[in-house]
This record gives sequence, C-alpha cells and structure tokens, in this order.
Amino acid sequence: MVASRLGHEGIPKPRSWKNLKESIADMLGRPLSAPWRSPRIRQGTVIPPPIQLKSISMKRTSAHALLNIFAANAIDRVFLVPGESYLGILDALVDFPGIDTVVCRHEGGAGYMAVADGRLTGRPGVVMVSRGPGASNAAIAIHTAQQDAVPLIVVIGQIPKRDLRREAFQEIDYQKMFGAIAKWVSEPTDPEQLAAAAFKAIRIAASGTPGPVVLVVPEDIQQQETDQPAWKNTPAVQTLPNEHTLDEIRDRLRQASRPLVIAGGMFEKPGGREALHIFAQAWQLPVAVSFRRHDVFPGTHPLYVGELGLANSKAQIDAFAESDFILALGTRLGDIPTQGYTFPQLPRPSQTLLHCYPDDHIVGLHYVADFGLVCEPRELVQALLPGAGDIQESRAAWLQRLRQIHAAHVKWPSNTTRGGVDFSKVVRSVSEHAPEDAIICLDAGTFAAPVYRHFPFAGRQRLMAPLSGAMGYGTPAAIASALRMANSKTICMVGDGGFLMTGNEMIAAVQRKLPVLFILSNNACYASIRINQEQCYPGRVSGTSLFNPDFHALALAFGMKAVLVENDAQIESAIEQGIAASEPFFIEVRSDLASVLPAQTAPKA
Repeated sequence: MVASRLGHEGIPKPRSWKNLKESIADMLGRPLSAPWRSPRIRQGTVIPPPIQLKSISMKRTSAHALLNIFAANAIDRVFLVPGESYLGILDALVDFPGIDTVVCRHEGGAGYMAVADGRLTGRPGVVMVSRGPGASNAAIAIHTAQQDAVPLIVVIGQIPKRDLRREAFQEIDYQKMFGAIAKWVSEPTDPEQLAAAAFKAIRIAASGTPGPVVLVVPEDIQQQETDQPAWKNTPAVQTLPNEHTLDEIRDRLRQASRPLVIAGGMFEKPGGREALHIFAQAWQLPVAVSFRRHDVFPGTHPLYVGELGLANSKAQIDAFAESDFILALGTRLGDIPTQGYTFPQLPRPSQTLLHCYPDDHIVGLHYVADFGLVCEPRELVQALLPGAGDIQESRAAWLQRLRQIHAAHVKWPSNTTRGGVDFSKVVRSVSEHAPEDAIICLDAGTFAAPVYRHFPFAGRQRLMAPLSGAMGYGTPAAIASALRMANSKTICMVGDGGFLMTGNEMIAAVQRKLPVLFILSNNACYASIRINQEQCYPGRVSGTSLFNPDFHALALAFGMKAVLVENDAQIESAIEQGIAASEPFFIEVRSDLASVLPAQTAPKA
C-alpha cells in the first residue's frame, strides 16, 4: 500500500528501516532478531478474552462533510456497489449510523433503487459507484431519473486529481459522458469544496424539473480534515399568478362546457393528490392522467376518464380532442401523453390551453399556452377553489360520454389460451386482492400492459413504473419501495427478460426479510419487441426468443418461498398466498405468448 497514493497524509512515515524495526520491536516486546517462543501459561490461569476494538474515525474528513450535508437534508439511505475509488466515503459511512447503507450486486440495480427511493420521498435518492465500469453501469439510472423527473444524486469515485485528463486507468470525463442528461455534473478537486458541492447537488436535483446530478469525487480528496457544515436546503417560496389571472381562469372554467384536466407527476408531492381531488370535485372536471401517472388520481373516481399513454383508443383521443379547455397540470406534455404531439395540436392548440409546471424551460417548450404558468400545480389548484356553485348541463353530458368511452376501454378481456396462462388474469387477481395501500412495482414489458389499461388504482395504492421504459427497473424498485414503505405491501411484476437483468437484487429482500411479492411472467420471449417484429416483419423471428432457467428453483435457491402457476386454476391461491406472506414470496407464471402476439402471426394450435 502506498500511503501517499491513498492520501493518508496523517500517517507518519518511518525515517528509516532501522526506525521501523525498532517501532515494531517495541510493539512486540522483543527484538525482531529474537526467535519466537510461545509463552508458557500456568495451569489454572484465566486467559482474558481478546480486546474488541471498535473502528473509530480519528478525524472528521471531507468525506464526513459530504455525508453530513446528506444527513442534514434528511437523506437517510444510500444504495451502492463498493469500489476502491471511494474508500474514504465508505469509511466515513461507518460514523453515520442514521444513513442506511444498502449493498447491491450491480450498479444498474443500485441506481434503480435510488431512483425509486427518490420518487417515493421527493428527496434525492443517492447511489454510490466506482469510477469507469461502475459509472458506466449506473448510466441507465441517470437516464431513467431524467426521463421520469426524479431527484437523484450519483456519487462516483474518481482517479486521483493529479492524474485527471491523462486517460488514466478507468478514467472518464463525466461532464462529456453525462452532461446531456444530468442537470449538473460536478468534479471538485479540493477537499474543502466537497460539502458545498453536495449541498448544491441536493438543491439542483430537487428544484424545477427534478432530475439527476452527478458528483465526481477524486479518491485523494476524501480523507483530509475539513470543516463540517450542516447546511439545510430551504425550498424556494412558491409563487402564484396574480389575482386578475386567477379570476380569468375561474371565468374560463365557468364558461367551459367540455373541460379536461391532464394531471401529471408533480401531484406526487405531499398533498398534491388530495389537492387535485378536491379541485376536480369542486369544478366537476374530468381528469385524464399523464403517461404512467395512474396513482395521482383514483381510477375508481367518477371523474376519472383514463390515461394518456401508449394504447389509447381512437374513440377516446377523438373525444378528448373535442374539449374546449385543457388544463395541463404538472405534466411536461411530452410525446407520449400528447400522442406524438398531435393532441393537442402543435404549436397553438384549438382549445384554450392552461399549462402549469414549476419550470420555465418546460412551459412554452412545445406549446403556446393561453395561460402559461410557471408554478406548482398543487398551489394553483388550491388557489382556484372553492369552485363553481353550479355546472352547466352540457358538462354533465360531456363527462358521461368520456366515462362511457373509458369504461369500454378498460373492460377486462376474456381470452382463451392455447397453452399457458393469459397474464391479464393474474393482473386481475392482483387488482382484486391488493391492499388499498399496495405499492405496484412494474418492470418494462408486455406483461405490464394489462396493469396500465385495466388495473383501477384506488385509495393509497402507488404505481412505480419507469417512464423511460427501462427494463430491469422492477425488482430494484420493489426493494427500495419495501424498505421505504415498510407498512405497505409491495408487489413486483416483471417479465423473464427484465428479471434476468437485475433479478439478483432480490437477495436483499431475503437478507432483510422484506415481504415483497415477486410475480414473474415467463413466456420465453422479449415479447414487446416480438410484437413489433411480427407487425413489421411477419413470420421472420430473429433475436427475440429466450432460453430461460428454472425461475421457480432459482427463487428457492435464493431462500424464499416460491410457487409455480401453469394454469388458470392455480392463480387465485398463489396470489392469496403471496399477498398474505410476511416474507419474500415468488410466483413464476408460465404465460401464453400467443395471447399477446398479433392474431395473424400467433402460433397455430
């Protein structure tokens, strides 16, 4: 070990080999040249137990300062895969028992856990990885956080500062690598800068459109003694339109006969769901949720009219297009909820458009709104209360029409399979048995389509699904959710393709006895890709078939209870067992591939 390489400037170096031998001799109580003799112990002598030395940090370092900022801002958990490039930070974590350290098996899994944790808490999720390969593996979490608008801090150990930009072993210029998808990339080179960089990372990750920040820490600036500030972030004071503008909006709400709310992820903030519910009820406004934001408004509510996602019917979009006042609240109005920027029409919709989002980059980015409001939608809808005393009769007819279209769209299918299980029947059973505060964690894949279309999220049920469409998200998100929401049942649904990307992380559920229900759909295929392949190149299957292990046996090897579902008659019992289980429980479902393929290309019986 080269002390100067690791930056341990506080360790005294011997002036000579002679001095070193004398120091060791003093410690041993004998000259180094003397032969070793085992001490004689008299019969009956009581030998004291060995002294148990507790590792105590001898000084408060720059790594401590970094973690002190995290702790002061209520960051109480980090997810990591260890690496030599941030041993100083790992050492400092020993002195922060209030920060739970979750050791993961792959940086992608660790990153997904941090993304899920950030989404649940509203505070930056934190993932720590090593340089080069570790950071590259974590890149998928950075992209997911950006797409999903989730606050995330990625701490990356870096090569020594003296070797920066020399193309050293495992060096990457992270500004070039992540600058286009991260909100900020910082690489402090002085120990005194680390606390300030951490504090700024917290502020940037959580402000405006939440997103990822990358904090790069050279290995030789982590161990020096520094001040230990405990700065706490103060959220910006919320602003609102002036009273004149609010009155204009109220007048437009009274006049509208066909209004439509598009509710986005900003209502996930504390009090947001409740504020949206009260606002919609007061003004009798139909609510469509933005892409994969099902849990911001109850799917069982009479004002709920569906999700703007990947599988809307033409009848539904045509009806939405007839609206006369669109209130886009807390949504970025990206390509999926706007159906490829066709609803509403770019750049100036035919309807009156109110677009409310707390980031001036987003408001006006694609659409010119009649009311472009850079503010929190939660505060806006509260300011627009109490609502109208009476609602026009035509609005009641409008709402009834949208509800009828929605009801037809979400009706559960009744497919007959040729072999295996129609996974939509599993989803239906989960919807009927899931507790009212269940957390539904989804990976990416065709198996999840019945959840998005048919599962009526209600009560305090939460949906944890990647807007980025990233495979491998489900299992890590379930671990993070079960850790954060210990009193709620976490249910993870994942496909065979996505599971083998990050399924190894479920060992954490066994280690910590987390009562996660894992439900795996095994159809031996990358089915969502196969569907598009069959539509574009019928009958020419290439690169989408899978050869799978015995997932049931794999779960048992991990140390959890597991059952295999091979036919419809086994579904109910398996789901009931899994939801009732107080420890990890795994269900493998042998799913029918033909039930999801285009009819003209499905295998013949």
